[in-house]
Amino acid sequence: MPRKTAPKLPQAHIRRLAKAALKEDKAWQDVTTAALVPPQQKGRGIIIAREEGVLAGLPVAEAVFDAVDPSLQWRPLAVEGSRLPAGQEVAHVEGSLAAILRGERVALNYLTHLSGVATATARLVAAVAGLPVGIRDTRKTTPGLRMLEKYAVRVGGGQNHRLTLADAVLIKDNHLATLRARGLGIADALRLARQESPKGMRVQIEVTSVDEARQALEAGAGELLLDNMPLEDMRRVAEMAQGRAVLEASGGITLENVRRVAETGVDYISVGAVTHSARALDMSLEVQSLGP
Repeated sequence: MPRKTAPKLPQAHIRRLAKAALKEDKAWQDVTTAALVPPQQKGRGIIIAREEGVLAGLPVAEAVFDAVDPSLQWRPLAVEGSRLPAGQEVAHVEGSLAAILRGERVALNYLTHLSGVATATARLVAAVAGLPVGIRDTRKTTPGLRMLEKYAVRVGGGQNHRLTLADAVLIKDNHLATLRARGLGIADALRLARQESPKGMRVQIEVTSVDEARQALEAGAGELLLDNMPLEDMRRVAEMAQGRAVLEASGGITLENVRRVAETGVDYISVGAVTHSARALDMSLEVQSLGP
Protein backbone atom coordinates (compact mmCIF):
# COMPACT_ATOMS: atom_id res chain seq x y z
CA MET A 1 0.00 0.00 0.00
CA PRO A 2 1.18 3.59 -0.55
CA ARG A 3 2.53 5.51 2.41
CA LYS A 4 0.02 7.49 4.45
CA THR A 5 2.62 10.15 5.22
CA ALA A 6 4.84 11.15 2.32
CA PRO A 7 8.61 11.29 2.87
CA LYS A 8 10.40 14.62 2.63
CA LEU A 9 12.30 15.96 -0.36
CA PRO A 10 15.20 18.44 -0.03
CA GLN A 11 13.72 21.76 -1.13
CA ALA A 12 16.99 23.15 -2.51
CA HIS A 13 17.41 20.05 -4.69
CA ILE A 14 13.94 20.18 -6.22
CA ARG A 15 14.29 23.91 -6.89
CA ARG A 16 17.51 23.24 -8.80
CA LEU A 17 15.87 20.48 -10.82
CA ALA A 18 12.83 22.64 -11.58
CA LYS A 19 14.97 25.53 -12.83
CA ALA A 20 17.17 23.24 -14.92
CA ALA A 21 14.15 21.58 -16.56
CA LEU A 22 12.53 24.94 -17.35
CA LYS A 23 15.79 26.19 -18.81
CA GLU A 24 16.02 23.06 -20.97
CA ASP A 25 12.48 23.74 -22.23
CA LYS A 26 13.29 27.45 -22.80
CA ALA A 27 10.14 28.25 -20.85
CA TRP A 28 10.82 31.98 -20.82
CA GLN A 29 11.18 31.99 -24.64
CA ASP A 30 7.82 30.30 -25.27
CA VAL A 31 7.03 31.84 -28.66
CA THR A 32 3.48 30.45 -28.84
CA THR A 33 2.42 31.86 -25.48
CA ALA A 34 4.15 35.16 -26.19
CA ALA A 35 2.19 35.50 -29.43
CA LEU A 36 -1.24 34.49 -28.15
CA VAL A 37 -1.54 35.19 -24.41
CA PRO A 38 -1.38 38.78 -23.09
CA PRO A 39 0.99 39.07 -20.11
CA GLN A 40 -1.73 40.66 -17.95
CA GLN A 41 -4.29 37.87 -18.52
CA LYS A 42 -5.11 35.89 -15.37
CA GLY A 43 -6.14 32.26 -15.26
CA ARG A 44 -6.36 29.00 -13.41
CA GLY A 45 -4.71 25.71 -14.28
CA ILE A 46 -6.51 22.57 -13.12
CA ILE A 47 -4.44 19.38 -12.96
CA ILE A 48 -6.64 16.29 -13.40
CA ALA A 49 -5.82 12.59 -13.02
CA ARG A 50 -7.14 10.76 -16.07
CA GLU A 51 -6.66 7.30 -14.56
CA GLU A 52 -6.43 5.67 -11.14
CA GLY A 53 -3.05 5.64 -9.44
CA VAL A 54 -0.89 6.80 -6.54
CA LEU A 55 -0.01 10.47 -6.43
CA ALA A 56 3.64 11.48 -6.15
CA GLY A 57 5.45 14.67 -7.14
CA LEU A 58 3.26 17.49 -5.83
CA PRO A 59 6.23 19.31 -4.23
CA VAL A 60 8.13 19.14 -7.51
CA ALA A 61 5.24 20.47 -9.59
CA GLU A 62 4.80 23.30 -7.09
CA ALA A 63 8.54 24.12 -7.35
CA VAL A 64 8.22 24.31 -11.15
CA PHE A 65 5.41 26.86 -11.08
CA ASP A 66 7.19 28.85 -8.36
CA ALA A 67 10.32 28.96 -10.52
CA VAL A 68 8.32 30.18 -13.53
CA ASP A 69 6.61 32.93 -11.55
CA PRO A 70 6.75 33.21 -7.73
CA SER A 71 3.43 35.11 -7.73
CA LEU A 72 1.52 32.02 -8.92
CA GLN A 73 -0.76 30.56 -6.24
CA TRP A 74 -0.52 26.78 -5.85
CA ARG A 75 -3.33 24.84 -4.15
CA PRO A 76 -3.11 21.04 -3.85
CA LEU A 77 -6.46 19.24 -3.82
CA ALA A 78 -5.14 15.75 -3.10
CA VAL A 79 -2.63 14.39 -0.62
CA GLU A 80 0.80 13.16 -1.68
CA GLY A 81 0.79 9.36 -1.51
CA SER A 82 -2.99 9.10 -1.79
CA ARG A 83 -4.75 6.84 -4.26
CA LEU A 84 -6.38 8.90 -7.01
CA PRO A 85 -9.57 7.89 -8.79
CA ALA A 86 -9.87 8.75 -12.48
CA GLY A 87 -11.19 12.28 -12.83
CA GLN A 88 -9.79 13.56 -9.52
CA GLU A 89 -8.65 17.18 -9.50
CA VAL A 90 -5.10 17.04 -8.16
CA ALA A 91 -4.19 20.73 -7.83
CA HIS A 92 -5.02 24.26 -8.93
CA VAL A 93 -2.51 26.95 -9.87
CA GLU A 94 -3.68 30.53 -10.33
CA GLY A 95 -2.19 33.77 -11.59
CA SER A 96 -0.59 34.78 -14.87
CA LEU A 97 -2.05 32.50 -17.53
CA ALA A 98 1.12 32.88 -19.60
CA ALA A 99 3.27 31.69 -16.67
CA ILE A 100 0.98 28.69 -16.11
CA LEU A 101 1.32 27.68 -19.75
CA ARG A 102 5.11 28.05 -19.68
CA GLY A 103 5.39 25.67 -16.73
CA GLU A 104 2.64 23.26 -17.72
CA ARG A 105 4.65 20.58 -19.52
CA VAL A 106 7.60 20.47 -17.12
CA ALA A 107 5.30 20.24 -14.09
CA LEU A 108 3.21 17.49 -15.69
CA ASN A 109 6.30 15.56 -16.82
CA TYR A 110 7.53 15.37 -13.24
CA LEU A 111 4.10 14.66 -11.78
CA THR A 112 3.07 11.94 -14.23
CA HIS A 113 6.45 10.18 -14.11
CA LEU A 114 6.76 10.15 -10.33
CA SER A 115 3.13 9.11 -9.89
CA GLY A 116 3.81 6.28 -12.35
CA VAL A 117 6.76 5.10 -10.24
CA ALA A 118 4.70 5.28 -7.05
CA THR A 119 1.80 3.44 -8.69
CA ALA A 120 4.01 0.63 -10.01
CA THR A 121 5.60 0.25 -6.59
CA ALA A 122 2.25 0.23 -4.78
CA ARG A 123 0.99 -2.57 -7.02
CA LEU A 124 3.95 -4.77 -6.10
CA VAL A 125 3.59 -3.93 -2.41
CA ALA A 126 -0.10 -4.88 -2.56
CA ALA A 127 0.74 -8.14 -4.33
CA VAL A 128 2.88 -9.33 -1.38
CA ALA A 129 0.56 -8.02 1.35
CA GLY A 130 0.55 -10.20 4.47
CA LEU A 131 4.02 -11.65 3.83
CA PRO A 132 7.14 -10.53 5.77
CA VAL A 133 8.94 -9.09 2.76
CA GLY A 134 9.85 -5.60 1.55
CA ILE A 135 9.87 -4.28 -2.01
CA ARG A 136 13.12 -2.47 -2.88
CA ASP A 137 14.26 -0.39 -5.83
CA THR A 138 17.65 -0.49 -7.56
CA ARG A 139 20.08 2.02 -9.09
CA LYS A 140 18.39 1.59 -12.49
CA THR A 141 17.17 5.17 -12.44
CA THR A 142 17.06 8.10 -14.85
CA PRO A 143 20.36 10.03 -14.60
CA GLY A 144 19.77 13.23 -12.67
CA LEU A 145 16.39 12.06 -11.32
CA ARG A 146 17.50 9.32 -8.94
CA MET A 147 16.57 11.17 -5.76
CA LEU A 148 13.09 11.93 -7.10
CA GLU A 149 12.47 8.41 -8.40
CA LYS A 150 13.61 6.81 -5.16
CA TYR A 151 11.38 9.26 -3.29
CA ALA A 152 8.45 8.10 -5.44
CA VAL A 153 9.25 4.47 -4.58
CA ARG A 154 8.94 5.34 -0.89
CA VAL A 155 5.68 7.20 -1.55
CA GLY A 156 4.38 3.98 -3.15
CA GLY A 157 5.24 1.97 -0.04
CA GLY A 158 8.56 0.55 -1.22
CA GLN A 159 12.04 0.84 0.21
CA ASN A 160 15.30 2.16 -1.19
CA HIS A 161 18.30 -0.12 -1.66
CA ARG A 162 21.33 2.11 -2.29
CA LEU A 163 21.15 5.74 -3.30
CA THR A 164 24.77 5.77 -4.54
CA LEU A 165 27.78 3.50 -4.96
CA ALA A 166 29.22 4.97 -1.76
CA ASP A 167 26.31 3.90 0.47
CA ALA A 168 27.00 0.16 0.77
CA VAL A 169 29.18 -2.61 -0.63
CA LEU A 170 27.46 -4.76 -3.25
CA ILE A 171 29.76 -7.43 -4.69
CA LYS A 172 28.34 -8.30 -8.11
CA ASP A 173 29.24 -10.83 -10.79
CA ASN A 174 31.65 -8.46 -12.56
CA HIS A 175 33.52 -7.82 -9.32
CA LEU A 176 33.82 -11.58 -8.78
CA ALA A 177 35.01 -12.02 -12.37
CA THR A 178 37.91 -9.62 -11.77
CA LEU A 179 38.82 -11.54 -8.61
CA ARG A 180 38.69 -14.93 -10.35
CA ALA A 181 41.21 -13.61 -12.88
CA ARG A 182 43.57 -13.21 -9.90
CA GLY A 183 42.79 -16.67 -8.49
CA LEU A 184 40.45 -15.34 -5.78
CA GLY A 185 36.87 -16.30 -4.92
CA ILE A 186 33.78 -15.48 -2.89
CA ALA A 187 35.43 -15.78 0.52
CA ASP A 188 38.24 -13.47 -0.63
CA ALA A 189 35.74 -10.95 -1.95
CA LEU A 190 33.98 -10.77 1.40
CA ARG A 191 37.26 -10.56 3.30
CA LEU A 192 38.54 -7.70 1.13
CA ALA A 193 35.22 -5.85 1.30
CA ARG A 194 35.20 -5.92 5.11
CA GLN A 195 38.86 -5.07 5.28
CA GLU A 196 38.82 -2.11 2.91
CA SER A 197 35.40 -0.58 3.56
CA PRO A 198 34.41 1.85 6.33
CA LYS A 199 33.67 0.13 9.62
CA GLY A 200 30.06 -0.95 9.97
CA MET A 201 29.18 -0.56 6.28
CA ARG A 202 26.66 -2.99 4.83
CA VAL A 203 28.22 -5.71 2.69
CA GLN A 204 26.01 -7.64 0.27
CA ILE A 205 27.13 -10.23 -2.24
CA GLU A 206 25.34 -11.38 -5.36
CA VAL A 207 25.02 -15.15 -5.84
CA THR A 208 23.43 -17.06 -8.69
CA SER A 209 23.32 -20.64 -7.37
CA VAL A 210 22.80 -22.61 -4.18
CA ASP A 211 26.49 -23.53 -4.18
CA GLU A 212 27.59 -19.88 -4.36
CA ALA A 213 25.14 -19.04 -1.59
CA ARG A 214 26.62 -21.81 0.56
CA GLN A 215 30.14 -20.50 -0.02
CA ALA A 216 29.06 -16.97 0.91
CA LEU A 217 27.31 -18.14 4.09
CA GLU A 218 30.33 -20.21 5.12
CA ALA A 219 32.45 -17.06 4.66
CA GLY A 220 30.15 -15.16 7.02
CA ALA A 221 28.12 -13.13 4.54
CA GLY A 222 25.42 -11.14 6.27
CA GLU A 223 23.39 -10.26 3.18
CA LEU A 224 22.91 -12.19 -0.05
CA LEU A 225 21.43 -10.96 -3.32
CA LEU A 226 19.87 -13.96 -5.08
CA ASP A 227 20.16 -13.06 -8.74
CA ASN A 228 17.79 -14.74 -11.22
CA MET A 229 17.50 -17.88 -9.11
CA PRO A 230 14.76 -20.44 -9.71
CA LEU A 231 12.09 -20.45 -6.97
CA GLU A 232 13.16 -23.86 -5.62
CA ASP A 233 16.76 -22.68 -5.27
CA MET A 234 15.58 -19.59 -3.42
CA ARG A 235 13.70 -21.83 -0.97
CA ARG A 236 16.79 -23.95 -0.38
CA VAL A 237 18.92 -20.87 0.26
CA ALA A 238 16.28 -19.48 2.61
CA GLU A 239 16.39 -22.70 4.62
CA MET A 240 20.21 -22.60 4.73
CA ALA A 241 20.38 -18.94 5.66
CA GLN A 242 17.67 -18.86 8.31
CA GLY A 243 18.85 -16.52 11.07
CA ARG A 244 22.29 -16.16 9.47
CA ALA A 245 21.82 -13.68 6.62
CA VAL A 246 19.37 -11.28 5.05
CA LEU A 247 18.17 -12.43 1.62
CA GLU A 248 17.13 -10.29 -1.32
CA ALA A 249 15.72 -11.69 -4.55
CA SER A 250 16.37 -9.89 -7.82
CA GLY A 251 16.03 -10.41 -11.54
CA GLY A 252 12.95 -11.23 -13.60
CA ILE A 253 10.49 -10.04 -10.95
CA THR A 254 7.05 -9.12 -12.28
CA LEU A 255 3.66 -8.32 -10.81
CA GLU A 256 2.58 -11.83 -11.83
CA ASN A 257 5.35 -13.73 -10.01
CA VAL A 258 6.31 -11.42 -7.14
CA ARG A 259 4.13 -13.17 -4.57
CA ARG A 260 5.57 -16.59 -5.44
CA VAL A 261 9.05 -15.13 -4.96
CA ALA A 262 8.02 -13.65 -1.61
CA GLU A 263 6.72 -17.04 -0.48
CA THR A 264 10.20 -18.59 -0.80
CA GLY A 265 11.24 -16.90 2.46
CA VAL A 266 13.38 -14.00 1.19
CA ASP A 267 13.41 -10.77 3.18
CA TYR A 268 13.43 -8.31 0.28
CA ILE A 269 12.61 -8.28 -3.42
CA SER A 270 14.29 -5.68 -5.62
CA VAL A 271 12.63 -4.58 -8.86
CA GLY A 272 14.44 -2.27 -11.26
CA ALA A 273 11.32 -1.89 -13.40
CA VAL A 274 9.61 0.38 -10.85
CA THR A 275 12.00 3.14 -11.88
CA HIS A 276 13.34 2.27 -15.33
CA SER A 277 10.08 1.04 -16.88
CA ALA A 278 7.22 2.58 -14.92
CA ARG A 279 4.52 3.94 -17.21
CA ALA A 280 3.63 7.57 -16.57
CA LEU A 281 0.28 8.10 -14.90
CA ASP A 282 -2.06 9.94 -17.27
CA MET A 283 -2.74 13.51 -16.11
CA SER A 284 -3.62 16.74 -17.85
CA LEU A 285 -3.78 20.45 -17.12
CA GLU A 286 -6.82 22.43 -18.25
CA VAL A 287 -6.87 26.21 -18.09
CA GLN A 288 -9.65 28.64 -17.30
CA SER A 289 -9.39 32.34 -18.06
CA LEU A 290 -10.12 34.54 -15.05
CA GLY A 291 -9.96 37.87 -16.80
CA PRO A 292 -9.34 39.72 -20.07
